[in-house]
Amino acid sequence: MTTLEKLQLIVWEKCNFDFEIVEMTEEAHLNKDLGLDSLDVVELCMEVEREFDIQISDVEVESWQTIEDIIKTVEKTKL
Repeated sequence: MTTLEKLQLIVWEKCNFDFEIVEMTEEAHLNKDLGLDSLDVVELCMEVEREFDIQISDVEVESWQTIEDIIKTVEKTKL
């Protein structure tokens, strides 16, 4: 399973999205496209940390705008 696929599952479960309706690509904006507010993003971060067994700084999370931003964080943090 790719990082994108894992993130899709995390976001769909967290936000109760119907994955048949919501298309989530790397370019999907967390707020504008997915409707996540700042609390949702913090909760998403906690799930990402748990799923990938990593620690993410608050500064990094504050820079997240898109799914691609999260993927980049995960991939550089996993190294």
